[in-house]
Amino acid sequence: MFTIEHEFDATVITLVDDGPAPLKEDITVNAFSECVTVEQYDPRTDRVMMVTLSMAQLRDLGAALDLPEGAYLLNETSAP
Repeated sequence: MFTIEHEFDATVITLVDDGPAPLKEDITVNAFSECVTVEQYDPRTDRVMMVTLSMAQLRDLGAALDLPEGAYLLNETSAP
């Protein structure tokens, strides 16, 4: 299950783990114009952990999901 909310400066997507136990904590994705952040609460440290991806990293991640093992360099003409 997931939710999508449009805030003033970002689109916020929350991914809820609704599969079989053990369940993981919700993941929040904040999409800004210049970057995307991914946050998840870590109960072991009692902190929210955050990863920030540039738009280029996000593009590469999206492309990597559909490619076989290897090393790749995308250029503007081959980018999805």
